Amino acid sequence: MTPFVVGVQSAVNGLPTLRGVCVGYVTKEKSRLRQFFTRRAIIPGGPALADDVTSAEVSALMRAVISTIYAEPFNRQPIYIETRNFEDYSQWQSAFIEAGFSYMKHLNFHVDCTDREVMQGRLSDNRRRQLRRSDATTAPAQSEQEIREWYAVLDHLYRTKVKTPLWPVEFFLDAYRQGVATFMLVKHDHRVIGGTMMVMSERCVYEWFECGMNATYRDQYPSVMATWAGIIYAHEHCYLRYDMMGAGQPDKPYGVRDFKSEFGGTMVQHGRFLHVCQPCLYHLGTCAVRLLKR
Repeated sequence: MTPFVVGVQSAVNGLPTLRGVCVGYVTKEKSRLRQFFTRRAIIPGGPALADDVTSAEVSALMRAVISTIYAEPFNRQPIYIETRNFEDYSQWQSAFIEAGFSYMKHLNFHVDCTDREVMQGRLSDNRRRQLRRSDATTAPAQSEQEIREWYAVLDHLYRTKVKTPLWPVEFFLDAYRQGVATFMLVKHDHRVIGGTMMVMSERCVYEWFECGMNATYRDQYPSVMATWAGIIYAHEHCYLRYDMMGAGQPDKPYGVRDFKSEFGGTMVQHGRFLHVCQPCLYHLGTCAVRLLKR
């Protein structure tokens, strides 16, 4: 994984002022075959913009991102650049398009965490029943060993079902050591059987990774317990919103979206912006990744 940072500045009251910034990374899978089809530049959350940023400044920022990706030696140029938006960028959509990006529909759920009684009332009957039946416990991770145990569950999920690249365990250990993330773990008989990695902003908790040994501990509903524990954590620590970090494309069936929909959140469509650097490889890679997942 190779990080990059790109900013744009304009004169404000005669002084150069930062108006927008993109922080992202270039990543690919490990095997040589998969590397060839999976090289991509990701901007998680989308660009950070000044409140009064202009469309011209946004367009200049995104053009600078493209120029940086094309110019930097990223061990072969990425196949595409993608922003994974946390917020609504619709007012600047034309600026992204002008810079060379296309808009892709993508759904998400936001859970309002201001009122616990309302939060519980919005749960589906199925989720309430599962939460009542489970006797698993939830608590923040207290050691690096617990992070490793949680990662083993997550790694198994990615290798057997998700089948997309997963960062090495050191990434998660560093996030824990530096206090960048909180790991809410689900345990049964003193064993970690699931959990969620949460990253916080000033007002919001973001569910970056969630996993559970759902087949082995079917009656404990570890994934349900993990997500609900994260939502309760957000409420108890006075965050306004729990961001479930993606629910797929609206025109395609997606089991994860069905799972997330039962926690009482509001469905939003902030979408993603995509710039394809290598069109032939992009279309070929889309087919190849689909086959590799099978």
